[in-house]
Amino acid sequence: MHRGVRGGAVVLALCAALAPGGVAAGAESLVRQSSVPLPLERLFDSTAVSDDARPGEADLDGSGASLSAQDLAAAGWTPGRTLTVQAARLTWPDRPAGAPDHVRAAGQDVRVSGRGNALTFLATGTRGGPVEGSGTVTYADGGGSAYRLSVPDWRRGPLATKAVALPHVNTPEGQLTEQARLYVVTVPLAPDREVASVRLPRAPGMHVFALSVRAKEGGWSGSWAAATSNLQAVGPWTDRTLRLVVHTSVGGPRVRLRFDNTFAAAPVRIGAASVAVRAVGAAARERPVAVAFAGAAGVEIPAGAQAFSDPLGFEVPAGADLLVSFHLPGTVATAPVHRFGAQRSYVSGRGDHTADATGAPYTSILTSRPLLTGVDVGGGPGSVVVLGDSITDGTRSTTDANRRWPDVLAARLRAQSAVPHYGVLNQGISGNRVVFDGYPGDGVSTVTQGVSALSRFDRDVLAQASVRTAVVFEGVNDLRSGASAREVVAGLRELAERGRARGLRMLAATILPCGGEARCTAAVDAERVAVNAWIRDAGVFDGVLDFDGVVRDPARPERMRAGYDSGDHLHPGDAGLAALAESVDLGLL
Repeated sequence: MHRGVRGGAVVLALCAALAPGGVAAGAESLVRQSSVPLPLERLFDSTAVSDDARPGEADLDGSGASLSAQDLAAAGWTPGRTLTVQAARLTWPDRPAGAPDHVRAAGQDVRVSGRGNALTFLATGTRGGPVEGSGTVTYADGGGSAYRLSVPDWRRGPLATKAVALPHVNTPEGQLTEQARLYVVTVPLAPDREVASVRLPRAPGMHVFALSVRAKEGGWSGSWAAATSNLQAVGPWTDRTLRLVVHTSVGGPRVRLRFDNTFAAAPVRIGAASVAVRAVGAAARERPVAVAFAGAAGVEIPAGAQAFSDPLGFEVPAGADLLVSFHLPGTVATAPVHRFGAQRSYVSGRGDHTADATGAPYTSILTSRPLLTGVDVGGGPGSVVVLGDSITDGTRSTTDANRRWPDVLAARLRAQSAVPHYGVLNQGISGNRVVFDGYPGDGVSTVTQGVSALSRFDRDVLAQASVRTAVVFEGVNDLRSGASAREVVAGLRELAERGRARGLRMLAATILPCGGEARCTAAVDAERVAVNAWIRDAGVFDGVLDFDGVVRDPARPERMRAGYDSGDHLHPGDAGLAALAESVDLGLL
């Protein structure tokens, strides 16, 4: 369904950080607190959660409707539990059903501490549409900055950007089978300044359950990533070990793994996990090394949340294949996956085989990537994130050969010394679009296109480890599905603005020609040409990668050169993908 360019979850800074002694005339009120800031839980004045047996004990929306305590528990959102969402740690209120558990945003001054790249809210709205308002951040040095927060509605907001959706709404008259949504929304902070307090917006209908500073990811560089495309039926796997093959971009002396339970309705349990350098197939060069989660061998990941392993001293080689193995002790019938890997991975027979160096227990082939979304390495200068579709994902490239264009780009970076050796994170999803959500963002589905680039930008770009630059290379699927150049341009402009508001260098790649493919009509090509003209000439992005100019046939510019075409006229083959990567001016990164 066409949702248009998303405005409800867009959060942009209203003004630059104000330095002490340099507050502009009339702006001093932005940073002056009128009351002593208190921890958020001491300001709780409203009740959102009711027991199913006593639905009248809470009133979230002013009409007696509320969240179900049983639904929250089934999702793993239990009182006092700390959840990690978009790399931010947020604690679900440690209150029983029927007790005050959140605040209605009304200009309260909240004590918050930390130094990081974003202020993170766990919130929802009850006005039927997005609830917006402006607030301020006060820093420990006495300066401050303003922010604007937009929170979607708890019953009508987009599922594509929700943190978790619960299956019921409680009312005094009984329980409704209707989804209730909670959202995690971030706003930018002034870099390298310690936060002291936050003034919430005065925004009737905005409900805030938790608030924290997302820490700056110093000391880590992203080496590998995969974006979640949908929640789908798997296995089912019971007491099985998955061994996923991932190709690193940069190396380092430490490693940590990231698992995401995005789009899920229930927790998933990882019993144990390990990492090893691959020898061949599912076999490791040496015995795999176990990773821990907060000191424990395994971890339960609530619905919509993620888990990072503890840092592990392990020498990760650059440009090499790792084996990431994890044991699923329970029955897993559905899981969030990256559908297309251009890489074969493995599933074992019964048992925990995370420590096995041999590939013998791994008897089945797996072509998708469930649950695992990132591998970070210690040190390094940070990462470049590529937000893309099937051309970035590696469709029609040689399986198991790591010939996706971001892989070739990473190899180029490693082989030179003029610019830093950034990690390259491939966040391509086959079929993905800029403006349209293919997968709706909730429920088990065979649709593997993912939510739109606009919907996943916060999770797949802003929340990545030490991201410095983002490359946006999407749009052809929007145009082939009937979107206009105007709609795609508006979406690209929004991505550029959101990234630059967070201090990222934002690059765009022009859309490749696809003449000869059934849906790439002359009318679609005209829209493509218009989008590319805007990318090249508008100056909205910090730099342009003219991929269209690299692969188009000079005699028939609506088509790819024959030597670069994989044969379907939409996707470049290995030679075309290499040409894209070789054309990148590394200085732009």
